[in-house]
This record gives sequence, C-alpha cells and structure tokens, in this order.
Amino acid sequence: MREVAFIKQNKEKWLNFEKAIFGKNLKNPDELASLYIQLVNDLSYAQTYYPKSKTILYLNNLAAKAFQKIYKTKREDTNRFVYFWKVEVPLIVYEYRRYIGYAFAIFLSFVAIGALSAAYDDSFVRLILGDEYVNMSLENIEAGDPVAVYKSGSNWGSFIGITLNNLYVGITSFIWGVFGGLGTAYIMLKNGIMVGAFQYFFQKQGVLWESVRGIWIHGSMEIFAIVIEGAAGLILGASILFPKTYSRMVSFKMGVKNGVKILISTFPFTIAAGFLEGYVTRYSNIMPNWLSVGIILITLSLISYYYLIYPFMLNHKIKKENAII
Repeated sequence: MREVAFIKQNKEKWLNFEKAIFGKNLKNPDELASLYIQLVNDLSYAQTYYPKSKTILYLNNLAAKAFQKIYKTKREDTNRFVYFWKVEVPLIVYEYRRYIGYAFAIFLSFVAIGALSAAYDDSFVRLILGDEYVNMSLENIEAGDPVAVYKSGSNWGSFIGITLNNLYVGITSFIWGVFGGLGTAYIMLKNGIMVGAFQYFFQKQGVLWESVRGIWIHGSMEIFAIVIEGAAGLILGASILFPKTYSRMVSFKMGVKNGVKILISTFPFTIAAGFLEGYVTRYSNIMPNWLSVGIILITLSLISYYYLIYPFMLNHKIKKENAII
C-alpha cells in the first residue's frame, strides 16, 4: 500500500484517537487500550514500509501520549504528587530531550564566549561583573579567601534572597520563551557569558581551583537548573513556531503545559542550591578537598540522573511493557 493511501485510510481514526487523548473524550480505559493496540499496529506497519516517513514520528508521539494516559489509569497506590515526579516529568523530559540538548549546547557556547572574551579583553570582566565586584574579589584573593563574598550576610538571609532570585531567573527564562525562544536564549546568554567570564577571571588570578571547589558546591545544581529552565522556554517557543500537526493554539497550550511541568520540577534543585550557597559554600575555604569535591559530585550526579539518565531508563521500561500489552 502506498503511504498516501495508508494515511488516507487511517487519518480519521488517528484524529479521533488524538481527540480522545488530548480532549479527554474517552473515559473507558478498555476502549482506550483497544485503540492503543490498533495505533501500535499502525506504527509497526509504518516502520516496516515507510521507514523514513514523518508519519512514524507522528504515530510514535501519539502512542507515547496514549501510554501515559493508560499508565495513569492503572496506578492504584501511587498518589498524584509521587506520580508527577516519578513518571510524568521524566516522560515529558524524554519526549523533549532534543530541547535539553539544545539548551546545553546554547548555554555552553555562551560560557565559551564569555571565557574567550575575558581572555582577549582585559576590560570585559569589569564590563560584565562590575568594577565593585571585581575590586572586592581582588581584595579577597589577596586576603587568601577568593570566595569570601559568599560569607557576607546571614545564613538564612542569603538562602532566602539567593533562592528567590534564582527562582525569578528560572521563571523569567521560561516566560520569555513566548518570544519564539529568543527571550530564553537572551537569559541564557547573560548567565552563560557571566559564568565564563567569572571563571576565567579566577583562572587569570591563579585561584581557579579555590573558586571551583567553593562556587560549584551550589553552582552544580543552580546552573544545571538554569539550563533545564532554558529548555522549558525553548519548548514554549517551539510550540508557537512549529505546531506540527496541531493547530497553533493547541500546540501552544501543550507547550505551556509541558514547559510549566519541567519548570516546576527544577524548583527543588534551585531551593537546594540556595540552601547550599547560604549555609555551606561560605565554609569551602576551610573544608578538606574531599568534602567539597564530594558535595559537588553528589549534587551534580543527583540532578544529572534525574534529567539525563532516569528519563531514558523509564522510557525503556515503558517500551518493555508496551510489548506485553
């Protein structure tokens, strides 16, 4: 059968199924499961006879959404809160994994630009960080404590102030994604260039290691979360620019819904980073290396596992369960 005929034959069925999934018209799990099996059969047929077709992408996405709905109806003892963190967000992250990759590529590019600019222009660091901050940091370096700035203020005051600021940055990064993702890219540009220039400044002063073992105690989660929030903003922007088979409004609503869920998922990590910055980083200069490095590795591993490893593991598990249905 030619692909055009295949699509024409099944188009109405797929559209009805799509309405059932996104419009919540179907309330019978058995009926939904029956349609899901038909959809999987259509997907297998398309993969066999039209391996390079965009139809496969459409059916695969629809099948993934359907499985999420069926999976949700099957849970009995898992409450909504646990389901959100354990299943829903990781599946959304897996679905939009390309945007996670784009966000990291964009952010790291801006970090490199910031470092290179600082290397070739002595005035760049002062332009980005400000004369007051640079002069204060130089005084701290001369005093033997490069990251003494994190000792200013009280523990709880620093924790609350830093956390609120980081939450504001993340929410702004997402909301600005409504401008086709350009607003989000601008937020990542500002933060990426700042990180690159900031770290090169310490490298040039010969205290790179001292800065790393202090700053990245909280920075691992903080910066990682900013990148994920950037990805959420890019998802929002893409939902407007590239609606695919959906109307632009439906695509936008999906982008907002999925982007907000990813954004919310970063909040615990952002709060944890604020806590570390307010209560732990200030003691980095008196910590043994193994402790500061250990904290950095643990925090980086936790957030990396949740966003980069666990979604793939969960998706693999679902594929195995798909074969049983």
